[in-house]
Amino acid sequence: MSKILVVDDDLFIGEMLGFMLGAKGYLVDFSTKPEQTVDNILQNGIHLVMLDHFIFDTSGVEICRELKRNKNTTHVPILMMSGQSTLEKKCLTAGATDFISKPFEMHVLFSKIETILKQIKT
Repeated sequence: MSKILVVDDDLFIGEMLGFMLGAKGYLVDFSTKPEQTVDNILQNGIHLVMLDHFIFDTSGVEICRELKRNKNTTHVPILMMSGQSTLEKKCLTAGATDFISKPFEMHVLFSKIETILKQIKT
């Protein structure tokens, strides 16, 4: 069973994603603390990170770069999220595997997640 870490400062989004992804059979961890993302990945065997671009005073892009520079987390795919679709290129350039604009349709999210997870299993 795939484990997904959702990193977002919006509790409503975290709870909603946890419920919806859980209903699809994923195990979901939620964090509002981006500075703990590396530890969360390593301690919880995370297969995919869903990372918000704007988190409190931190840039999700910087967290993404940190994850990709770290030899222990570089292999973990990152699906970045933002309410600003114009940030897609910036997120992908930072190392994100894919990008989704908020608000998003759940079927689009599930499709992106399934595609990413299939890629890492091959």
